[in-house]
Amino acid sequence: MKILILNGPNLNLQGRRDTGIYGSQTFESYFETLKARYAQVEFSYFQSNIEGELIDAVQQADGRYDGVVLNAGGYTHTSVALRDAVSAVSVPVVEVHISSILAREEFRHTSLLAPVAKGSIMGFGLDSYRLGVEALLPEERR
Repeated sequence: MKILILNGPNLNLQGRRDTGIYGSQTFESYFETLKARYAQVEFSYFQSNIEGELIDAVQQADGRYDGVVLNAGGYTHTSVALRDAVSAVSVPVVEVHISSILAREEFRHTSLLAPVAKGSIMGFGLDSYRLGVEALLPEERR
């Protein structure tokens, strides 16, 4: 099984940015833990602060991966183009967020991605990514 983890803007600052909300662990160290936990999964990881690169990554995942775990960061609330890319591909996409977007500022309450994603997971810290992976795994591999 092949899963792409795709992170959007500012997630390259994980572990340094707003640690009271997002925690102090870097994504890179968490990613190593995730790979060790799911040795049967072939993971790829991509992060970009550029909307078009994220759209390209979603489109290129179709037919190459069995699933995508997507944290679109701020683009969750603003990017119709990223939403259109997710709805255009057949690869299942699970939307994840480190914090609960519903417990944050009002402008974060709306996800343009949720209606076209396989599901949405939020508020469990970096463990939201693990839950996103679990949602993509066949039941017998969980």
